[in-house]
Amino acid sequence: MTAAVVDATKRPVVLVVDDEEHITELLAMGLSMNGFDVERAATGRSALDAIERRRPELVVLDVMLPDLDGFEVARRLRQAEGAGTRVPVIFLTARDTTQDKIQGLRLGSDDYVTKPFSIEELVERVKAVLRRASGTGPGEHRLAYADLELDEDTRDVWRDGRLIELTPTEYKLLRYLLANARRVLTRDQILEHVWDYTFAGNASVLETYISYLRHKIDADDATPLIHTVRGVGYSLRLPPGHPKLPGPAGQTT
Repeated sequence: MTAAVVDATKRPVVLVVDDEEHITELLAMGLSMNGFDVERAATGRSALDAIERRRPELVVLDVMLPDLDGFEVARRLRQAEGAGTRVPVIFLTARDTTQDKIQGLRLGSDDYVTKPFSIEELVERVKAVLRRASGTGPGEHRLAYADLELDEDTRDVWRDGRLIELTPTEYKLLRYLLANARRVLTRDQILEHVWDYTFAGNASVLETYISYLRHKIDADDATPLIHTVRGVGYSLRLPPGHPKLPGPAGQTT
């Protein structure tokens, strides 16, 4: 009985990595007040040690660190994880160029917060990333369109029988597109449903994720399913005039 109570009340662990002590103190206070157990680190190497020791639910990682920069920390973290469960990472930095954001996304980050920032916004982003990482619900069935299939229970995705590995954010983006197959979704609709908060001014991040999905879903000369609707947004559908593809169970969709 006692063990069950402890498990039910366990506070998610967030590792905050920044060499500016006043920032880690501010984040620790704000996150603690919102139900998180916060550990702090000031260098890249101490961050990697803390991740191995405590296995946090999420890492808030500054890019500019005195030894290893945040990108290198994330690179080493992803290499160590391999194909296993990935720890979500939110980059925290004053470098807000599109190139930096894309580099962060390529390393498997889940969000990118630029300084200066409000603690309220950071807390909401932490909550949103953890919601994405934990899934959108138990899932009672599979979503399918053409030869693309998504299992909501296992979070597996297949294209023409080929298993595709997606990050939590890529999965949620694809799920939203697949659940609304053939519909044209505006950029604002996608940002609101996938990122869970206003992402104004960061449309380039959405474009980057769409590019990553296309690389994985529409790879190997597969019929393209993810389409840009100029001036509006995106749609998951077969190209106009294209014959129907066999569905996952052998039927046409």
